[in-house]
Amino acid sequence: MKIVSRKEITIAETRKLLTQIEEPDQFQLRTLDYANKFAKNDDTKAEELVEKLMDTFMIERKDAVQVVNCMPASIQELRVFFSTGRKRIILTSQLEEMLRILNEYR
Repeated sequence: MKIVSRKEITIAETRKLLTQIEEPDQFQLRTLDYANKFAKNDDTKAEELVEKLMDTFMIERKDAVQVVNCMPASIQELRVFFSTGRKRIILTSQLEEMLRILNEYR
């Protein structure tokens, strides 16, 4: 096999992909069990939310995916994703708006 491309995906999207495998191996079954337990949204809502966060706040896909996977419920929880090693500071007003968008998708 050859890797053609890479793309970060949410836990919900992982769940969808794994359910399409006809005979999953033990690692795929374990991953599917994890995805079933921890996915916060369905796959279409998760992808839509990732795109909305990227477009609205100009954040990288990997950061948007992590936010959607965790679905933080407060500014303090959300700030953790953007507090270390960032060249660009995200203002509290932007975090509040991001939290409002996340609440729409809960």
